[in-house]
Formats: sequence, structure tokens, C-alpha cells
Amino acid sequence: MSAAREVRADFDRASIVMYQAYPDAIADVAVKQQKFGPPFSVGRMTWIKPSFLWLMHRSNWGRKSGQERTLAVRIKRSGWEEALGAGVLTAYEPKAHGTQEAWRKAFESAPVHIQWDPERTLRGAGLPHDSIQVGLSRAVIQRFVDDWTVSITDLTPLTQKLRKHLDDGRADQATRLLPKESVYPVPPELARRLGM
Repeated sequence: MSAAREVRADFDRASIVMYQAYPDAIADVAVKQQKFGPPFSVGRMTWIKPSFLWLMHRSNWGRKSGQERTLAVRIKRSGWEEALGAGVLTAYEPKAHGTQEAWRKAFESAPVHIQWDPERTLRGAGLPHDSIQVGLSRAVIQRFVDDWTVSITDLTPLTQKLRKHLDDGRADQATRLLPKESVYPVPPELARRLGM
């Protein structure tokens, strides 16, 4: 475990923001209904990320096909912590899992997958601390859709504005417009489970 791991996010007492990228068909329904609905599929794993810049790196600032729209999905903190509590890391780590066999068993049956990747700068370079992504399987997606989601905001206009600032060499202006993220207090028993 080389990099420091922290969950950085936009959160308040009751909720936390997750970022996701989708095609128009899914984003339009989600924003209009303030909840995911068809063509969004509850039958396949969906990944949620509290880091805006990590999603920008992943979606190439909304330029990747099928990831043109950036959504800020505000969910209940209770749901987020429930997901973390049900999560198993996507790679074996002795500190978190004990034996490789124990990890494999846990991972195969886990309703939630947890992955750590280097956090990104505005320009996409890797940083020395890791950012979390959480994969929700079919077993929990319905909860995410029906019980956890508080609101869904379309950040596509912001993403396009930021991208234009970057393309025009105005990184300072872009930085000022980024969503604010601070260190989220992960309960100690969860932190151990997450290899933090």
C-alpha cells in the first residue's frame, strides 16, 4: 500500500455526492425524474465515485462515448456507509483480508466491490493519494435507486465550461469552479475493511 487513502467528497450531515457519467438517454430520465429509471439497468454493476476529477479522468471530460453527461448524484450517508460496509476490495490485501482464500470467498459473494486508484489532477496526472470507487452489484442497485438517492444534478454544463477553460489554458479559472471536496470521516471499523 504505497499511496495514502482517504475518501474525499462533497458531503453534509446527511448526504454525500457521487459522480457518474452517462449517455443522454439515461441522464435525461434521471434528471427529470430525480431518480434512475429505464434505460438505466439495475441488472448490471454500477460504479459510483465521490471524486469529480477522477470521473473527469475516466470520462475524458465527457468526451467518451456513452459518458457525455456528468451527473452529481446526492445519496444518503447511511446508504454510502452501508455500501462501504458490504464492500470487499477488488484486490487481495493481507491487512484487510487475512488469507488469499478468505479474500477470494468474500469477493465472490460481495454485493459491493471497492477499488482504489490514484487520484487525478486537473490535467489527469496521478497524485500520491488514492481515490475510492464503489461498484454496486444487482443486489444493492435497487436500494441505491429507490432508497439512497436524494437528488440528481446535471453537471454537464459545468464539465463543458471546465473543459473549455483547460483547452484555453486557464487552469486557475477551472480550479476555482471545481466542486468542493473534503476528507470524509470513515468509521474506524470500515477503514480497516477498506484497507485505509
